[in-house]
Amino acid sequence: MGMGIIGTIVIGFIVGVLAKFLHPGKDNMGFLLTVVLGIAGALLARFVGQAAGFYGPAENAGFIASLIGAIVILAVYGAIAKRN
Repeated sequence: MGMGIIGTIVIGFIVGVLAKFLHPGKDNMGFLLTVVLGIAGALLARFVGQAAGFYGPAENAGFIASLIGAIVILAVYGAIAKRN
């Protein structure tokens, strides 16, 4: 059935921390935003993967795809923050 909400939060935190580590630059985010970043990266990867036909309707994105999604979100966030 899946890992549930606690598993999603734990994986989201791990993905968020790794994305912040791998993405160059300074990102001032606390614990909660790091978890949200990881979860958002997984959601982005899932939606893009389903649109491209990589995942079925009931499948979640993999760890690497979630990490790439989180890095993309960080890059977009950095570009927007730099402009302001």
